[in-house]
Formats: sequence, C-alpha cells, structure tokens
Amino acid sequence: TIVQFGAFIEILPNKDGLLHISEIDWRKIKTVDEVLKEGDEVEVKLIDIDPKTGKLKLSRKVLIPRPPKEEGERHRHEGHSG
Repeated sequence: TIVQFGAFIEILPNKDGLLHISEIDWRKIKTVDEVLKEGDEVEVKLIDIDPKTGKLKLSRKVLIPRPPKEEGERHRHEGHSG
C-alpha cells in the first residue's frame, strides 16, 4: 500500500513493514510513486524492529549502490605543506 510518507510492503503473508520515503532511494524523491507503483515487487532489507510496537522498518536504498556525489557536493581539501 502506497501512502504519502512511504509504502507498506508485505514481507510475509499478513506481515507488513514500512518502507519510509527516505529509505526508497539515495536521491531525494518527492512522491513514492516516482519510484514505486502499487503491486510492484520490491527487494527490501529489514533495518529495525520497534521494540514497543513490533513494527518493522524496511529499506530499499541500502541494497542499491550509492551514486557518486555531484561535483557541487564534494568537499575539497586543498592543503599546502611547508
């Protein structure tokens, strides 16, 4: 089920976990349906279980390679030794 803040993914029969929008992709996405559609099969990793509620937290982005940083995001270390 796709919701504004992510998607509930069935990982076992009658057992869902939350794939938060921030865990879908390395790049910032505005809406879940930019990447996922209802009924898609998605490979996810269980990253946390809430000890109080038992809710499952899932991630998709940990399973995909992190893209190289954009040129503007790089931190340059230019030093001169003397």
